Amino acid sequence: MKYFYSHLIKIDSIIPSLDKIDLSDEEKLHLANLLDSSLHHTILDAILSELSDSDKRVFIRHVTEEMHDEQSSSSSKIWKFLNEKIYGVEDKIKKAAEDLKTELHDDIKEAHKLK
Repeated sequence: MKYFYSHLIKIDSIIPSLDKIDLSDEEKLHLANLLDSSLHHTILDAILSELSDSDKRVFIRHVTEEMHDEQSSSSSKIWKFLNEKIYGVEDKIKKAAEDLKTELHDDIKEAHKLK
Protein backbone atom coordinates (compact mmCIF):
# COMPACT_ATOMS: atom_id res chain seq x y z
CA MET A 1 0.00 0.00 0.00
CA LYS A 2 1.18 3.52 -0.71
CA TYR A 3 1.34 5.86 2.27
CA PHE A 4 2.15 9.54 2.64
CA TYR A 5 5.73 8.61 3.60
CA SER A 6 6.28 5.97 0.89
CA HIS A 7 8.66 8.21 -1.06
CA LEU A 8 11.00 8.28 1.97
CA ILE A 9 11.10 4.59 2.83
CA LYS A 10 12.48 1.69 0.81
CA ILE A 11 11.94 -1.86 2.05
CA ASP A 12 13.47 -3.51 -1.01
CA SER A 13 16.50 -4.65 0.99
CA ILE A 14 14.39 -6.84 3.26
CA ILE A 15 12.45 -8.78 0.62
CA PRO A 16 15.54 -10.61 -0.79
CA SER A 17 16.43 -11.59 2.78
CA LEU A 18 13.11 -13.42 3.02
CA ASP A 19 14.07 -15.46 -0.04
CA LYS A 20 16.99 -16.93 1.91
CA ILE A 21 14.59 -18.58 4.34
CA ASP A 22 12.83 -21.78 3.32
CA LEU A 23 9.25 -20.50 3.17
CA SER A 24 6.32 -21.03 0.85
CA ASP A 25 5.22 -18.16 -1.37
CA GLU A 26 2.17 -17.76 0.84
CA GLU A 27 4.34 -17.47 3.96
CA LYS A 28 6.61 -14.93 2.25
CA LEU A 29 3.59 -12.87 1.22
CA HIS A 30 2.28 -13.01 4.78
CA LEU A 31 5.65 -11.86 6.15
CA ALA A 32 5.81 -9.05 3.58
CA ASN A 33 2.36 -7.89 4.69
CA LEU A 34 3.47 -8.05 8.33
CA LEU A 35 6.53 -6.01 7.42
CA ASP A 36 4.37 -3.37 5.76
CA SER A 37 2.06 -3.24 8.77
CA SER A 38 4.93 -3.09 11.27
CA LEU A 39 6.59 -0.31 9.33
CA HIS A 40 3.35 1.65 9.15
CA HIS A 41 2.72 1.33 12.89
CA THR A 42 6.33 2.20 13.73
CA ILE A 43 6.16 5.38 11.66
CA LEU A 44 2.77 6.37 13.05
CA ASP A 45 4.12 5.83 16.58
CA ALA A 46 7.18 7.98 15.84
CA ILE A 47 4.94 10.79 14.60
CA LEU A 48 2.28 10.53 17.28
CA SER A 49 4.89 10.61 20.05
CA GLU A 50 5.86 14.09 18.82
CA LEU A 51 2.34 15.57 18.70
CA SER A 52 0.04 17.05 21.33
CA ASP A 53 -3.30 15.33 21.95
CA SER A 54 -5.21 17.81 19.80
CA ASP A 55 -2.62 17.56 17.01
CA LYS A 56 -2.83 13.76 17.17
CA ARG A 57 -6.55 13.98 16.36
CA VAL A 58 -5.89 16.27 13.40
CA PHE A 59 -3.14 13.98 12.12
CA ILE A 60 -5.29 10.85 12.41
CA ARG A 61 -8.09 12.62 10.55
CA HIS A 62 -5.67 13.49 7.73
CA VAL A 63 -4.35 9.92 7.57
CA THR A 64 -7.89 8.53 7.49
CA GLU A 65 -8.77 10.90 4.66
CA GLU A 66 -5.68 9.77 2.77
CA MET A 67 -6.72 6.12 3.07
CA HIS A 68 -10.02 6.95 1.35
CA ASP A 69 -8.64 9.46 -1.17
CA GLU A 70 -7.59 7.63 -4.32
CA GLN A 71 -5.92 10.72 -5.78
CA SER A 72 -3.80 11.21 -2.66
CA SER A 73 -4.41 14.95 -2.39
CA SER A 74 -4.48 14.36 1.36
CA SER A 75 -0.74 13.60 1.36
CA SER A 76 0.11 17.25 0.79
CA LYS A 77 -2.14 18.21 3.72
CA ILE A 78 -0.41 15.66 5.92
CA TRP A 79 3.06 16.93 5.01
CA LYS A 80 2.09 20.56 5.46
CA PHE A 81 0.67 19.74 8.89
CA LEU A 82 3.64 17.60 9.98
CA ASN A 83 6.24 20.12 8.84
CA GLU A 84 4.47 22.81 10.85
CA LYS A 85 4.28 20.66 13.99
CA ILE A 86 7.43 18.51 14.06
CA TYR A 87 10.93 19.79 13.43
CA GLY A 88 12.84 17.37 11.18
CA VAL A 89 9.85 15.08 10.69
CA GLU A 90 11.26 13.43 7.55
CA ASP A 91 14.50 12.55 9.34
CA LYS A 92 12.54 11.14 12.28
CA ILE A 93 10.46 8.98 9.93
CA LYS A 94 13.58 7.74 8.13
CA LYS A 95 15.30 6.92 11.43
CA ALA A 96 12.29 5.00 12.76
CA ALA A 97 12.11 3.02 9.52
CA GLU A 98 15.85 2.32 9.45
CA ASP A 99 15.81 1.14 13.08
CA LEU A 100 12.96 -1.26 12.29
CA LYS A 101 14.65 -2.51 9.12
CA THR A 102 17.86 -3.21 11.06
CA GLU A 103 15.89 -5.13 13.67
CA LEU A 104 14.07 -7.11 10.97
CA HIS A 105 17.31 -7.94 9.15
CA ASP A 106 18.74 -9.22 12.44
CA ASP A 107 15.60 -11.32 13.03
CA ILE A 108 15.78 -12.77 9.52
CA LYS A 109 19.47 -13.65 9.97
CA GLU A 110 18.64 -15.36 13.25
CA ALA A 111 15.76 -17.29 11.66
CA HIS A 112 18.06 -18.37 8.83
CA LYS A 113 20.56 -19.77 11.36
CA LEU A 114 17.82 -21.80 13.05
CA LYS A 115 16.76 -23.56 9.85
